Amino acid sequence: MPDGTFVSKRERLLWGGGVLVVVAIFSTLALAPVLSAAIRDRGLLDAGFALAMTLVLVAAVAQGFRMRIGSLEIVVGLAVLASYVLVAVRMSLPEERTHLIEYGALALVIHEALTERARFRRLWLPPAVIAIVAASGIGLADELVQGLIPSRRLDPVDMVFNVLASFMAVTSSLLLRWAHGWTLDRKRE
Repeated sequence: MPDGTFVSKRERLLWGGGVLVVVAIFSTLALAPVLSAAIRDRGLLDAGFALAMTLVLVAAVAQGFRMRIGSLEIVVGLAVLASYVLVAVRMSLPEERTHLIEYGALALVIHEALTERARFRRLWLPPAVIAIVAASGIGLADELVQGLIPSRRLDPVDMVFNVLASFMAVTSSLLLRWAHGWTLDRKRE
């Protein structure tokens, strides 16, 4: 179903999902302080973050149950989970943890779209590199726009979190795929 722009229906859907993530991030820029205060006042900030991260974990586990997982995959999965927990715990403000979700999700969607494209066309860089750079660039744009909004500020630390979230998500995905491939190779032997 190539139409000149997309190599498949899956790639089109993935790019559409990426656009929705970007729209969600940018559409809440002016409202973020108000939303954050409302959620914090109700004591739901930590619970909301925990719920969002749990949904991500459930999605990963559900995908894992569709395929037989081996001990290496479990070890790598636990290492990835531990890394995310350590980074989240060390973030000084709970609101900063949203970067792990926002830019991690964005980087993963971009990576999947580029991986799909790479199945049909040669890319000039590996999909992982392009995805991290693209998601980080969108994070930079996000921070620059925040600098223009009176109730917000440009924060270089948030820029670093955006890059970190993009890197962690794509790297975690690659590590889990590697562990799954290694496990499949061992089963074939």
